[in-house]
Amino acid sequence: MHELTLQIVRFVDEAQPGWVEAEFVDAQGLRHSLIDKIPIFTAEALWTDSKYPVAGGVGCEVLERYRDENGQEVVRISTDKPCCVESTKGLTEFVVPARLVTWVPM
Repeated sequence: MHELTLQIVRFVDEAQPGWVEAEFVDAQGLRHSLIDKIPIFTAEALWTDSKYPVAGGVGCEVLERYRDENGQEVVRISTDKPCCVESTKGLTEFVVPARLVTWVPM
């Protein structure tokens, strides 16, 4: 499975199992926010009293790899699979620097 590297920036809701907000910056320099359950982003036991930001990640599907007009290696990904996660703006497809996407053995 591929994973998009994120920064978990804050605790959002105590509803079980706890909800957090995570962010990343795409290849265009735009910041995106995702809000979901803690286990979607990390195995750490985060809560209201945890110190933020914390490194995290979200499963993603790699749709395409290429070099952009500046020669930067980028990846077009979808967060719809495998976890059905969307940004706070309702987006599930993003173009991100390739360094933010890693392969994680299951």
